[in-house]
Amino acid sequence: MTTANIPPESPRQLKEKVTHVRPLPTALRWIPGAVTVVLMAMTLDYLFNLGWLRFVTGLETQFYYAVVALLLPLVYLLWPILPSRQHLPVPWYDYLLSAATLVVGSYFVYHAESILERGWAFAAPDTAILASYAWWLLIVEAARRAGGWPIAMIVATFSLYPLVADIVPGPIQAFPSTLEETAMYHTMSTESIMGVPLQAFAGLVIGFLVFGVVLQKSGGGKFFIDLAFALLGHVRGGPAKVSIFSSGLMGSMSGSVISNVLTTGVLSIPAMRRIGMGRSFAGGVEACASTGGVLMPPVMGATAFVMAMFLDVPYAAVALAAVIPSILYFLGLFIQIDAYAARHDIKGLPAVELPSVVQTLKEGWYFIFVFALLVWMLLVMQREAVAPFYATALLLVLNQFSRRNRWGLRELGESLSSAAKLFAELIAILAGVGMLVGALSMTGLSGTIANDFIHIAGGSVPLLLIMGALTSFVLGIGMTVTAAYIFLAVALAPALIQGGGLDPMAVHMFILYWGMLSFITPPVALGAFAAATVAGARPMATGLQAMRLGSVIYFIPFLFVLNPALIMQGEVSQIGLVFIQAVIGIVLFASAMQGYLIGVGRLGIGVLHEIPARGLVLVAGLLFALPGGGMVPLSQIELVGSAMAALLPAMLLARWSQRHAGPHAAKMAHPIDS
Repeated sequence: MTTANIPPESPRQLKEKVTHVRPLPTALRWIPGAVTVVLMAMTLDYLFNLGWLRFVTGLETQFYYAVVALLLPLVYLLWPILPSRQHLPVPWYDYLLSAATLVVGSYFVYHAESILERGWAFAAPDTAILASYAWWLLIVEAARRAGGWPIAMIVATFSLYPLVADIVPGPIQAFPSTLEETAMYHTMSTESIMGVPLQAFAGLVIGFLVFGVVLQKSGGGKFFIDLAFALLGHVRGGPAKVSIFSSGLMGSMSGSVISNVLTTGVLSIPAMRRIGMGRSFAGGVEACASTGGVLMPPVMGATAFVMAMFLDVPYAAVALAAVIPSILYFLGLFIQIDAYAARHDIKGLPAVELPSVVQTLKEGWYFIFVFALLVWMLLVMQREAVAPFYATALLLVLNQFSRRNRWGLRELGESLSSAAKLFAELIAILAGVGMLVGALSMTGLSGTIANDFIHIAGGSVPLLLIMGALTSFVLGIGMTVTAAYIFLAVALAPALIQGGGLDPMAVHMFILYWGMLSFITPPVALGAFAAATVAGARPMATGLQAMRLGSVIYFIPFLFVLNPALIMQGEVSQIGLVFIQAVIGIVLFASAMQGYLIGVGRLGIGVLHEIPARGLVLVAGLLFALPGGGMVPLSQIELVGSAMAALLPAMLLARWSQRHAGPHAAKMAHPIDS
């Protein structure tokens, strides 16, 4: 089983189908690559303070303007006005809009010093005000094309909110502003378009996106998939476990659920189908694994970098906090797959079809070395801004010594073009969401909305958490995860921190996790629908399978909010104890979801026995994982005792049911070694 037979164009074509990116005319295909080269030159000059491009990197805000002015025009070239026009040539009006975006953006770059020194955010010349109107409209439309109608409508509504802030209902009533004042504040202050989201992108995200693209294009994705098949392909349900391993590693570096599905899914999903897993189940596994990959350190998704900016902590602190929750999530997914395979007697692939571990490591050892360098620079040296650039440079050098993966001009061009598309999509969304934050800041609502949440919840912390989870989930359906997180970080997080006395890192991670649920939860379930495209399955059925397989993620956020030891906040002994209990709880919970417990076998044969046995194991899992004390009325000892009181009868019932079942059912009931 190798990746050699998969056409290299397949993931790209699938991604363009899902993201609606259109191909440029042959004469213009050099533009995205050239944009990436210029962006890299500016970013390196800014981060390393080289002084070569001071005319665009001399001021911090000037650099931010230059980044937007460079990338935003690409949105109008790559994304059509409607998804249905994806395969049509670029029309004249999109060329015009692209040129207008470049001209208006260049105006702000040129006048960045005056904007800062003369306070144009509050009193600007007429020309600057007209440019602000144009910039405002162009960014909203770019956000619509790259992010979809929901995010555009939310951004447009909130960006206009200061105009009517005095006539809206009481709880969200605030001081109004004129159209001119609003436009100036959005485009020329450091609290709106040029605010935290864009600052995180320019200062941190660019380097990690480049690293992820280079890793995939240099054969890193193929290496991790081959390594996963070599290690796990032969065990029961092997290809599904391969999906967890490979998607987790790739997702942690690419930071994109969709890219992850379309990179690893083209291999893992057909392999899962070969061993007898259904189309929707295979798609659900890949969707869950790819979603979890974005929550897995060291790279995670762009949202994690924005979180570091909001919390004013090093990115390494966010990555460290995410370690245990991501382990628990992937453990739950692994146990569910193992239980499903055992229950349905699904074997792995024949060993002769799988790649050799030794040969795979011999050919791709340097990917692990570069990965280790990145982790060391992040966690030990804490140089998160420059770490991905050093790792990328080393990867490019080592890759040229590999006869199998060595780059030529074609590979270089494809990598530069792929990076440009990622940059353009993200900058359109982040610039738009910046205006959402800017509107809350301008009206002063960001300071009062937290008090409103606390008042609505009546000061109840559990109710605040449930409100936060539901709000994050709903916004995650209509917006990108980054957009939903940013809005809630401004509006809801202060209420949970101040009103609930909760740990700030735990609160922000809570919001991130619940926002991510939209990737595997219908009716939207973008990750599951992308996997359904690869699997040839029905999208809604795949979404429901993903929701069931990833069900552990629905309560993991509550665990680390109730006990921050699960995000590395506390004594080592406390962290270890809470982690062990959570592991036991997750194993029991995941086993109950599939009706099979390692060492016990089928949890009941027949409906009358299976429902109570699985229900008791599910309750036992939740009680084991739940941290005692604080908001939980029971102590840890009482919770463990209650869990055992539920678990033991369930095990006895399962064993009794197996002994009294028919021969075929009894055969299926015995544990199967992996």
